[in-house]
This record gives sequence, structure tokens and C-alpha cells, in this order.
Amino acid sequence: MRTALIIVDVQNDFCEGGSLAVTGGAAVAAQISEFLEDHHTDYQVVAATQDWHIDPGSHFSDDPDFVSSWPVHCVAETEGAETHSNFDTDYVTEFFRKGAYDAAYSGFEGLSAPDVDVPMGEDPEDADEERISLDDWLQEHDIEAVDVVGLALDYCVQATAKDAVDAGYETRVLLPLTAPVAKESGEGATAELADAGVAVVEHLD
Repeated sequence: MRTALIIVDVQNDFCEGGSLAVTGGAAVAAQISEFLEDHHTDYQVVAATQDWHIDPGSHFSDDPDFVSSWPVHCVAETEGAETHSNFDTDYVTEFFRKGAYDAAYSGFEGLSAPDVDVPMGEDPEDADEERISLDDWLQEHDIEAVDVVGLALDYCVQATAKDAVDAGYETRVLLPLTAPVAKESGEGATAELADAGVAVVEHLD
């Protein structure tokens, strides 16, 4: 079965020291890199998503509730939006940016960034017509199944995996390569993913 790895939002602001840090985020970044080194040949393509906010409205708040509103994070063209240094992007086939003007938790809301080899740099105006959705890109590569990893389990990983199932892909979340915003919500997300038809892999070979 032709399979893709989707790496969700392994960015500075979601790791220790960032404006919306997830405990264990930097370690997850390193573990994903190790996994890629050992398993990149298991995948036909590797996609990496990025929050890339410009003006996402009520998603940003000076008084966030940490449920539907959040501190300012992953602003386009800032260090916080860059991929974390522990995340080796050599095996990434394509980056997908999401959330310019909305929350966009799911990677399936993102568009490709074909103009850059690394995830920073302003898109030239003439690149817009070349940008495609994650789903269209996966279909172009005849992908049938996806593995989802990254940050954070209880928000963007969960949303991406659910959308993958809805789009018709056989979907797994590799739990050791994720971290939640909070333990309780992470446990809830794991249960919801299983109910949605996502295979939650708790141990890696």
C-alpha cells in the first residue's frame, strides 16, 4: 500500500522556549528525525505542515482560554514559525502552510509551498497558482494510507488524522512521535481518534 508520512507542526513556538510550548515538543522533534532516518524508505512521500499565521482573527488572544483561543504563535516569517532545529527536514518531500487568516488546525487546510526548499521565505506572487492542497497532492502521488505524527496530539495532529480518514485514507497516528498540550486532553484525543477509525499505534518497532 502506498503510504505517506504527515509530520504536523514541528515548529519552534510549539517546543520548549516557544510562545505556545508543548512539554516534550523538542524531544518529539528529535524522535521524528530518528524515525525518518530509519524508516524513510517505508514512505512514498513525506509531508510536513506548518502553522503560518498572518491574521487568524479570534484564534489569537491577549487573554486566551487555551481551548479555542491562544497566545500569538507561529506568525509567518518569524523564528517561531520555523521548524525546530531537532527536526531534520532532509527527507521532507513537500511543506504545507496553513492558517494565514483562520485557525486551521488540520494539515488538510494547508497549501503547498513549492517555491522553497526550506520552510521559510516569502512566497512570490506567481507561486500561488502552483500551490495545491494536501489531499490533492497525496492523490497526485497515488497515496492510499497515511501515518500522522507531530504536535500537538490533541489539536492539530488529531484534526489532521480525522480529516485523513474523512478523505478516505487508511490512517494511523504514531503515538510515541506526538505530544499533547495536556495529558487529559491527549487521552481524550486518543479515544476520539480510535472512535473516528484512526489506528492509534502505541509502540513502534
